[in-house]
Amino acid sequence: MSKLFTDNRNKIADKLENGSMLIIFGGVAPVKRGDEFYPFAPQRNFYYATGIERPNLVFTMMKVDEGNVKSRLYLERYDEHVAKWDGAALDVAMAKEISGMEDFAYIDELYGHVGTAMTGRLGKIHTVYLDLENRSLTAPNTPDLDFAKLLGEKFPDMAIKNAHPIFASVRVVKSPEEVEHMKKAAEITGEGFTALLRNAKPGMMEYELEAHLDYVYKKNGCRDRAFRTIMAGGKNACVLHYGDNNCKINDGDLVLVDYGAQWKWYSADVSRTFPVNGKFTDRQKLLYNIVLGGLKLCLDMIKPGVVFGKLQESLQAYYVEELTKIGLISDKEELGKYYFHGVAHMLGLETHDVGSNKDLVMAPGMVFTVEPGLYIAEEGIGIRIEDNVVVTETGYDNLTAHIIKEVDDIEAFMAQNG
Repeated sequence: MSKLFTDNRNKIADKLENGSMLIIFGGVAPVKRGDEFYPFAPQRNFYYATGIERPNLVFTMMKVDEGNVKSRLYLERYDEHVAKWDGAALDVAMAKEISGMEDFAYIDELYGHVGTAMTGRLGKIHTVYLDLENRSLTAPNTPDLDFAKLLGEKFPDMAIKNAHPIFASVRVVKSPEEVEHMKKAAEITGEGFTALLRNAKPGMMEYELEAHLDYVYKKNGCRDRAFRTIMAGGKNACVLHYGDNNCKINDGDLVLVDYGAQWKWYSADVSRTFPVNGKFTDRQKLLYNIVLGGLKLCLDMIKPGVVFGKLQESLQAYYVEELTKIGLISDKEELGKYYFHGVAHMLGLETHDVGSNKDLVMAPGMVFTVEPGLYIAEEGIGIRIEDNVVVTETGYDNLTAHIIKEVDDIEAFMAQNG
């Protein structure tokens, strides 16, 4: 594993300015209540650079010039009391084995070391990079935002820049090893869909069906789901981010499941739609095959050099034509009532991974979802079919092609395994 993270750090170093220092905080588990915490997940840019999955750590990289780049990981000191209650702190030997790094220090030394760097005693530093991504004005400050404020007060002549675009640029193309992790996540995700089809029955609660997915994840050693599962029966499937999963699934309902396993922090993100009783009605089949046709249209377009925005444009034009044929809409202005989201997003260490995909040009190693949908609330029908693909030198590889999606295949499987 350490070679992957060593290679990642080299990619990051190439993007930093001479005379700069990068500081990335590893994250903490937020308090749930009292002395209970939510499960910890590493800050993804920190993990990308180090491979370390422990809280309260910090990674730094200083680039004085092209030939003088130094990376350091700040660890927690061993505390015998903490070790007895929560486990021992990560030691240098293990951190070195995981990350491939050579230089380590302790968290209580961080401020002193950064202060020394800012004064120029380790080489001229004029820029500090911090991960300043922030999607909400009301969200609590991250350690990076707090540290940026402190640096601005103590070193007002120091330029503070956002490291997030740098990580987005290097993370958007996956290495072969990263793709293998995502293939594993997709494999487990496929096993989950098989479990759903095998156990689905009219009258089940959505959470009962969801439990079969959770079992598959745990059985295969997944630390967590890639995201909260959407298990939406009937009209619930018309709510894009439905997540209550607490309603009865009635005979005749379609079930839309949007779910994914996570393997070594890499995500799968798959949607499938199926009839809970094992048989599509004629109307359901008609609409389902329109969505499936949209998926195939988009997949056929994927190859290096294609602009991501073309997928959405082509899908919308296809939908206008097909939905007009069946009388669902009369002009393109009505499409937004039934289709109101993007058809693709990047996939990787985050389910909605870094990298703006509208104007991005496809290149080998990029991994993303393709997920057309239709949502006809007045009929209680919501359909989404989503695959995960990696761009190759000549086209694409569908990581989730093994998860069945043809009407005949779904019906045949449910008839044989019901």
